[in-house]
Amino acid sequence: MTNRLRETACGVALSLLAGCAPAVVERKIAFFPPPPELPRIQYLTSFRGRKDIETQTAFNRFVVGEKKDVRVDKPYGVAIHQGKIYVCDTNGTVVVFDLERKTFEPLQGATGLGALRQPINISIDAEGNKYVADSARGQVVVFGPNDAYLKAYGTPDRWRPVDVVPFGNEIYVADMANGLVHVLDRQSGETVRTIGDKGEPAERLDRPTNLAIDTEGTLYVTDVGRFQVIQFDREGRFKAAIGKLGDNLGHFTRPKGIALDREGHVYAVDAAFNNVQVFSREGRLLLFFGGTAAEKDAPGALLLPAKVAIDYDNLRYFQSFVDPKFEAAYLVLVTSQVGDHPVSVFAYGKEKGKTYPTEAELLELIQERQKKETEKPKPR
Repeated sequence: MTNRLRETACGVALSLLAGCAPAVVERKIAFFPPPPELPRIQYLTSFRGRKDIETQTAFNRFVVGEKKDVRVDKPYGVAIHQGKIYVCDTNGTVVVFDLERKTFEPLQGATGLGALRQPINISIDAEGNKYVADSARGQVVVFGPNDAYLKAYGTPDRWRPVDVVPFGNEIYVADMANGLVHVLDRQSGETVRTIGDKGEPAERLDRPTNLAIDTEGTLYVTDVGRFQVIQFDREGRFKAAIGKLGDNLGHFTRPKGIALDREGHVYAVDAAFNNVQVFSREGRLLLFFGGTAAEKDAPGALLLPAKVAIDYDNLRYFQSFVDPKFEAAYLVLVTSQVGDHPVSVFAYGKEKGKTYPTEAELLELIQERQKKETEKPKPR
């Protein structure tokens, strides 16, 4: 081999090897509430599709060509379990971002008997079983810990399941068509009781869309028809309602996804506000995060958000995104049905070395600020 050929070969080899190193990307940091307030939420990153998780070296591209990018089309439900993010793509199937293997692929069991038509929401129990509410199929489809199809609940054309949450030996299913929540026996699939179709009109459901259950068995139902989050006890008795129709903070216009943290804080999505509002257990607004359509390119902005999920077990996969001055406690995942950030990942925590007000002190401070705002003279 001549010297010139040898130099050329070495140059090609070095360029291909250089392609193996990940590109250095400047990260945009966003905190909520923004400075000078003490931060509680940090935006970490987002996922769109294959290119956001799979790594293809320059040598691999040279040999087999560029891999086609596949993206989530219109997401709604999201859940994370053992290093895998499961996303309900309502125009397709459930897709899986595997953070350990660095892969992006459809749910393996969602073929044949497990084929999905319009998956809306997904929940995962402690054993790793996945429960998918499919509104077009008209069933709740269950997949095992290995993502294989197990069984389906419900008879098509009799209801419209849009969310499902397992709790103990039962599963709770939001039925938008009939305006109620079905409680099914997990083994037999038979209806044990229904919730939201009894009592006074103020205690009944209209168009339930999303569900969450706390450790004591209290059921939280997002009702887009009532513009509220409704609380029921384990037996289906009405307890309280959070929010009302309006465009002020603490109100709702298009409420959707809901999640609870271990302290009982209620995270509620509003697709019209393009944000997530966080309430105390008693329904008092504590903070909100996200953004409007006009801010869609800003880090942490949401566009037609649909679902929020909270996770305490997979923070290690995102620790490198956490600002060194911020101490993250758990993850908050939010889907957006439009835009370039279908799945956004946030962290809840606090700034290191800072003293934060108690929840009671924070609520008092919020009340004082709201009072000052109402006392301001209105422009003529």
